[in-house]
Amino acid sequence: MRPWVVVALLPWLASCGSQGQKAEAPALPTPVEAVRVAAPRNADTVSATGTLERRREMALSFRIAGVLTRMSVEAGDRVQAGQVIATIDPASLDARQQQSSADLERARRDVERDKTLFEKGYVSRQRLDDRQSALKSAQAAYNAASFDRRWGQLVSPASGVVLARTAQTGEVVQPGQVVARVADLNSPLVLRLPLAARDAARVRVGDGARIKVEDLGGTLLTGTVTRVGEAADTRTGAVTVELELTGRPDLRSGQIASAELSVRAATTPSGPAAAQSRIPAEALLEAKGSRAFVLRLDGGVARRTAVGFGGFDGDDALVSGLADGTQVITVGAGFVSDGEKVRVVDPAKLVGEN
Repeated sequence: MRPWVVVALLPWLASCGSQGQKAEAPALPTPVEAVRVAAPRNADTVSATGTLERRREMALSFRIAGVLTRMSVEAGDRVQAGQVIATIDPASLDARQQQSSADLERARRDVERDKTLFEKGYVSRQRLDDRQSALKSAQAAYNAASFDRRWGQLVSPASGVVLARTAQTGEVVQPGQVVARVADLNSPLVLRLPLAARDAARVRVGDGARIKVEDLGGTLLTGTVTRVGEAADTRTGAVTVELELTGRPDLRSGQIASAELSVRAATTPSGPAAAQSRIPAEALLEAKGSRAFVLRLDGGVARRTAVGFGGFDGDDALVSGLADGTQVITVGAGFVSDGEKVRVVDPAKLVGEN
């Protein structure tokens, strides 16, 4: 209970007592302060800012080293699936393939010759087995060289748009070095948000969201949660939540957007907030176990009412059993009896009158 409000109320209570002693004057309703109970929350919101991306964005690179001899696209170009994007110098690849082809032919001749000699008893079984093993090794080397030769050209795996070009003709590129990034325009546009772990735990796939892209002048869009990360970033501790947007061809990968997600209400140490309302702790008359009492206003009359009690959270008491909009007496409750007439006053006015 706030001391200054109690001090302000005492003159009112004293005056009411003195007037009650005069038979000719009716008793004035006891002045009290009250709060209105809000319905328990079953929803909440979480806000965050992230970057728009296509769900399928591919970083393209060669699997072998070489000199980049051709780069046929620039950032913003549209590409088709199978279109050649870049080429590396094939000279070393061709030489390797030719060498492996020659080694394979020689290994085949050795096997055929030793088969004939083995049948005539001129070579041992072990030598023939060694020749056959050498043939298998030469075949594997040829297959690997042929596979690498096919990687002399880098092709787009999907139809889409080039997001970035990161290499220039004449550069020596290494295996795995990104030379271009391509977005599949047939994949949905998504917004990836970094959320604190405690907020991400309240998000579920299918939750709705309101999204605002600054480049669109603050126009509100809608989205749906499609994925919630299972692991937190080791550097920031954030968990990535993915929202999907549809039907907006004017949006681009890389744009910044903010989102407000409708999620489950946060929990408290005493249980889900969705099951309990909060009232000032001073409104409780008494509490024992899971039960407590408050004074409820009913047409200007105080009614002692039992409520479910879930403990305290800071300066608030967690209670259940009160309808939305119910008024409960806070300051002055200790001076009022069940069934007594009261009137709700503004504490600021009480201080002024005092």
